[in-house]
Parts: sequence; structure tokens; C-alpha cells
Amino acid sequence: MARALARDPVETLLYAPEVVAHQLFDRQFAYQVEEDWGPSLHHVLGLEWPCLECSGYQQVWNRIEADLDEKGLSVGRWTYGEYSDADASLGAAVWCAVRHLSPATVVETGVARGVTSRLVLEAMSLNEGGHLWSVDLPHPLRPELHAETGAAVPEGLHDRWTYVRGSSRRRLPSLVAQLGQVDLFIHDSLHTGRNMRFEMGTVWPALRGGGVMLVDDVDNQSFADFLGRAGQPESLVLRAADGPWMFGMVRKPQRSAGT
Repeated sequence: MARALARDPVETLLYAPEVVAHQLFDRQFAYQVEEDWGPSLHHVLGLEWPCLECSGYQQVWNRIEADLDEKGLSVGRWTYGEYSDADASLGAAVWCAVRHLSPATVVETGVARGVTSRLVLEAMSLNEGGHLWSVDLPHPLRPELHAETGAAVPEGLHDRWTYVRGSSRRRLPSLVAQLGQVDLFIHDSLHTGRNMRFEMGTVWPALRGGGVMLVDDVDNQSFADFLGRAGQPESLVLRAADGPWMFGMVRKPQRSAGT
């Protein structure tokens, strides 16, 4: 912590309250979980299942694993310090959301090795449209991992990608204000209840009608808290592919005529 304060005192001082609040206040929450992400998510989006996009996703996922393996990096839980890239189910949900909804503006928080970023950018390339903004603070206490940030994203995909370095607490509000509207939001940064509520609450007013949020690691009460404050929009809690963990999906209601 002392070394982190010396390197970046502002971000470290913002990080510390998250850790303390997480230890003191976050509790496990008993969500009703859909064990198979595919049929449920496609039903909410009004799309058919089985989905033809899943085969394309698997090919990209396999390439990501192979590319990281060539660099001596693995995919899975706790491979970026105590943090992780997307699991295979969240990755597939991200892929299908981008391919089906063709979002022009995607915002994600958290990058790590950039697995989710790569999936979004590969899907946008096939869509021939869209741009990804990634708000990310590399692990504040593990500077030796910083060189791995975004390692899964090849140079050829950078033209649709803007990397915004810093914590979401500092960078997300101004980014959302600059963009004005967000079509798809992906939370995969610090999974403290305090931070998750902040990020969802910041993006929700700018999320377009019909837009989607995908929220990784909804183990604590923050996802339920957000849904209550947002008026209980249509949502799902879905099982991760690699164990008992969960991710959430929420779709903002379409605006009615004249609103």
C-alpha cells in the first residue's frame, strides 16, 4: 500500500475505501439464478435460440486462448492477481449482445488481459460499426501485472478502441457525459458493492431505451439494490461457466412515444 501511495496517491486513496467498505458491508445475496445463460438472455432480447452466433463466438474464444498461451498467459479465475478476465459464459453473452444489438457505443469498466475487450472489438469488426471505450485502472497493488493489460487485443483492432486509464470513480462520469448515450455497458472492474452501485447508477441515465447492462460477479447485494432503485427493469442473473459465480443482465425499457 505504501508503494502504491507513492506511485499514484490519488487512485490509491480512492481504492482504499472500496476495500474497507467491501470488508465491512458487502454480503452474499441469494439471487434466483438461470443456470443456462443462452435461452434466457435471448428471450429477454426477443431473439431466437439456438443462436447461430455461438459458433462464431467459440472460434474467437479459441483464438484468444491460443494467443494468450503464446504469450505465456492463461485464461481463468485469478490469473490477473486476484482478478479475472471474463469466463466463457459472460464472454458469449457479450458476443451475442454486440452481434445482435449492433451497439454504436459500448462502455466497459475493467480490462485485465482484455478478453472482453477483444470479444467486443471482434464482434464490432463483423458488424462494421461501433466503438468501445474501456475505463480501467491496472491493479494498483501489483505493478508487475501492468504490462499484461490488454494483452489479448491485437493491434489490428485498436481503431475501434479507446482505453481510458484510471478508476471508474474518476473517469466514468466525465466519459458518460461526453458520450451522451450508451448502448451497451459492461461492468467488470472492482466488484465491491459500493463501486458496482456507483457504476450502474452513473451509466443508467445515459443508457438508451432497449440498451443492455452486463454486470460480472453479482454475488453481493449491489445488483439487487440497483434494480430496486431503477424500478425493477427486466433482468436476469446467469450462471458463470467456471463455477458458482454469477453475472447479471438488465435491459432498460424502451421509451414510449413522446418521451
